[in-house]
Amino acid sequence: MKFKFLMLFMAATFTLVSCGDGKKKEDSPEKAPEKEAVKQEEPKKEVSTATFDENEPTLDNKGIGPIKNVTLGAIDEAMAAKGKELFKANCTACHKFKKKYIGPALKDVTKLRSPEWIMNMVLNTEEMLAKDPVAKGLIAKYNAPMARQSLTEEEVRSILEYFRLKDSQ
Repeated sequence: MKFKFLMLFMAATFTLVSCGDGKKKEDSPEKAPEKEAVKQEEPKKEVSTATFDENEPTLDNKGIGPIKNVTLGAIDEAMAAKGKELFKANCTACHKFKKKYIGPALKDVTKLRSPEWIMNMVLNTEEMLAKDPVAKGLIAKYNAPMARQSLTEEEVRSILEYFRLKDSQ
C-alpha cells in the first residue's frame, strides 16, 4: 500500500513538473511590448543624503497631493492660534521649531517650502515620502517617516498659518 501511494505521488509530481514548455512566461512575445514601455519611461531622480540639503529653498515644488494652489494674504491670527493648538497636539512629539528632533526643525519652513508642499506633506504623507524628491531626501536624512495625521485641509491650513506667524517673528 505504501509503495502504491509513493508511486502515485511520484507520478503526480513528475506530471506537474513536466507540464509547460520550459520557458518563463515573461519571455513570451506578448510581454515584450510591456518591457519596451518600461524601458522608455524617464528615470526617476533619487535623492541621497550626500547631495540633499534640507536648508536649500524649494519654493517651486508644490508636492504631490490634493493641494494645488494656496493663496496667502495677511496672517490670520485667529487661524494661527488654532494652528498652534493643533501643532501642539499632533506635531510636537517629532518636531521642534529651533532644533532638529526626530524630524527636522521647522523654523523658517515657510521660507524653504511652498505652502502647497507643506500642506501636501501633512495631508498626503505616504505618497509624498514615496515620490517627492524633497520628502525622500528628508526621510533619508532623518530615517524616520512622518506619521500620518488625521487632519482636515482646514486644520492643516491653520497649522500653515501658525508656521507663517512663527517665521515672521
